[in-house]
Amino acid sequence: MKKTTKTKKYAKAGITAPASFSFDSAALVKRLLAVVPERARDVLVRRFGLGSNPERETLEAIGDRSGITRERVRQIEAVGLDAVRASKVFKETRNLFEEIARYINSLGVIVPEETLLAALGKDEKGRNRFRFFLMLDSAFFRERETSDFLARWHVDSTTAKHIHDALSKLYSSLPDDEVVTEGEILDRFLDELKGVNDAYKNEEVLKRWLSLSKHIGKNPLSEWGRVSAPAIRTKGIRDYAYLAIKRHGSPMHFSEVSKAIATLFSKKAHIATTHNELIKDPRFVLVGRGLYALTEWGYTPGVVRDVIRETIEKEGPMKKDEIIKRVKKARFVKDNTILVNLNDSRYFKRMKDGRYSAV
Repeated sequence: MKKTTKTKKYAKAGITAPASFSFDSAALVKRLLAVVPERARDVLVRRFGLGSNPERETLEAIGDRSGITRERVRQIEAVGLDAVRASKVFKETRNLFEEIARYINSLGVIVPEETLLAALGKDEKGRNRFRFFLMLDSAFFRERETSDFLARWHVDSTTAKHIHDALSKLYSSLPDDEVVTEGEILDRFLDELKGVNDAYKNEEVLKRWLSLSKHIGKNPLSEWGRVSAPAIRTKGIRDYAYLAIKRHGSPMHFSEVSKAIATLFSKKAHIATTHNELIKDPRFVLVGRGLYALTEWGYTPGVVRDVIRETIEKEGPMKKDEIIKRVKKARFVKDNTILVNLNDSRYFKRMKDGRYSAV
């Protein structure tokens, strides 16, 4: 059966299905708002998108419409939230908030905000209702987005701190351009997670924790590293081409690279465009007619003549058969192509003992 967009969204967040609770979130919101004074209720409805319009309004927008300052709107909002927290209804429904807390705990204590809200609400209105619930109960703590981490919610500050520290140490341990397998990044992460309850240390939770970091990421092949690493930062055809050739493990013709990009990443890559990108990027080396390899595999730029010269300069004068053997390790060309270049007296000289040297 084909996955729906909604199912894909949960899967991308590492969650197999949306949360299921014993209560109706819309009915609970209605009960809670009923205890709030009218003016404050109007502010809460607009701030959290709890009415017929799910759009959440800023303090400034509400203030401009009502003819009051941003600060005054914030004060009214605070009064409304306090009125709910002090109400009999809130006390009577605490067990429902505990359900939400248990669900967050089941996801690993700390969860990226967008991931959590996507799981809690099936649509924007539903997510707005749960955002409202999270703001009400002190059991839920929101950490704002920083330069290091995404905005996130947690229900245990001690565990959250351990995870923040472990992510920072993991990032520091990753070399700038190193890319590792998913299994290896999880193993490294586990090494840093001292003091965290083993009950949370499963693959799904670990990957959800990794997604908190703005500096650690993965590419479409599920290889992990620093988000600044070329193999992780896939921004265009040349980056997808790099991953395609790397996955293939040996030189590829540019037309095959184009097809691989479409197959592996569902990206449209015209053959001519792919070829142009391969030509311009130093990560690729032309090693045959239309064949490209990765520079990191030890291939060096240059035409066949350059490879012959480099081989001779490195190894010293060599006989024809040995030169052909060495060059064919670096270039996918015919023997005759090598011989034509080798016999060009402008660049190479045949010695009396049959060996060739560079001019």
